[in-house]
Amino acid sequence: MKSDWILDVLTDLKTFARANDMPALAEQLDDTAIVAMAEIAAMKETRDGQRHDGEAAVGTYFGGFGAS
Repeated sequence: MKSDWILDVLTDLKTFARANDMPALAEQLDDTAIVAMAEIAAMKETRDGQRHDGEAAVGTYFGGFGAS
C-alpha cells in the first residue's frame, strides 16, 4: 500500500528516540503508529467500499452462506 511508508518512518524515529534516551518520545511514537495504522486501514476500507460508479457501497455484509 502506498501509505505504508509512514509506518517505516515512525519506526525509524522510535528507534532513534530509544537509542538516544528519549523514552517519552518513543512511547508517543508507538501511539502515533497505532493511529497511523488505524487511519490507513480506514482509508483502505473506504477505497475498497467504493462502487464502480464512485458511490460508496451501502450496508454491511457479515459473511457466511447456507443454512445453519
